[in-house]
Amino acid sequence: MPANDPFARLPQAALFTITSTTVTDGAAWPPEQHSSGLPGGKDTSPQLSWSGAPDGTKSYAVTVYDPDAPTGSGFWHWAVADIPATVTELPEGAYQLPNDARVARYIGAAPPAGHGPHRYFVVVHALDIPATGVPADATPAVLGFTMAGHTLGRAVLIATAETPA
Repeated sequence: MPANDPFARLPQAALFTITSTTVTDGAAWPPEQHSSGLPGGKDTSPQLSWSGAPDGTKSYAVTVYDPDAPTGSGFWHWAVADIPATVTELPEGAYQLPNDARVARYIGAAPPAGHGPHRYFVVVHALDIPATGVPADATPAVLGFTMAGHTLGRAVLIATAETPA
């Protein structure tokens, strides 16, 4: 995990593999994954695939989090919960919980102009429970709190974005 890792204080978890036809680990988001308020932005959630989850995985959750947002608490762009263990891929445009903008969809990258590069932690969480019990209107932070004691593994991809001044 990189410096300023948002998972550093959470219980350790096995690593497994995440891939995407949308973005490569360490690369910038394509325009479609930026906010619809920016040129070319479409707020389209990324395609994700994963493999090698730990034994005992009963469900997955997917989150996209920007720890570099100037809020003091980062910004949750996307949260998908209660994905069955038999599912190992999400197409673009998948179902999600409300994000920090309180809309139940993926909201694209939109760093403030001139704020510098932002990192977007795209994470598949392998869980030891079949369902989190988190209500459909819960925040991603509540999902994270609920998952913390049930996380067997994490697959992490980091995308980037920057808006010029």
